[in-house]
Parts: sequence; structure tokens; C-alpha cells
Amino acid sequence: MKTLNVGECSIALDKDGYLADLNEWSADVATALATAEDIELSPEHWEILELLRAFYAEFQLSPATRPLIKYTALKLGADKGNSLHLNRLFKGTPAKLAAKLAGLPKPTNCL
Repeated sequence: MKTLNVGECSIALDKDGYLADLNEWSADVATALATAEDIELSPEHWEILELLRAFYAEFQLSPATRPLIKYTALKLGADKGNSLHLNRLFKGTPAKLAAKLAGLPKPTNCL
């Protein structure tokens, strides 16, 4: 099993790099995960990560790309709820990468 070092803590990750225990997520963990993906989290990133965590709290699943885009458009407007915006923030794999950084499970229908 992989691990992520955050300060003095060692966080367990699954084989795909997602948190093994969703309760271990924090802003510091998100930042460390993003750094490992060569991403510097901006306020725009945090907005999507918080939105994803709210989606997961409501529906108990990580959305695939299309539902993520629709939910983002519903909550943040069409200027942010579109594939161009999300792909720019999350390197062309918004559902998978955003879920990972938000400390959520890998979306079930993402390869």
C-alpha cells in the first residue's frame, strides 16, 4: 500500500493513490496530493473540491465527469460548470483527479 507523508503523519493510499480512509482528508492532505500531481491549488481548485465533498456528503458517491459538470453548473454557474474549465483545472481528468484531491473514492465508472 502506498503512503503520503503530510507533516509528521503517514497517510495510507490505495493502489490508485486515493485515500484509504476518507476521514484522514484535510486541507494539508489535499495540498500534498496536489503537489504529487504537480498542481498548485488555487481558490478555483478549492471551490471545486468543496463542491465535490458536498456532492459526496449528499449522494455518497463520487460523480463521473458528466454529473460533475452538471452539478458544478447548477451550484456555481455555467462559466464554471463546463468541461473546458474543469479540464483546465484538473489536467483533462476532472472527475478522477478532483475526487482524489478532495479525499473521495475514485468515481466508479472512470477507468
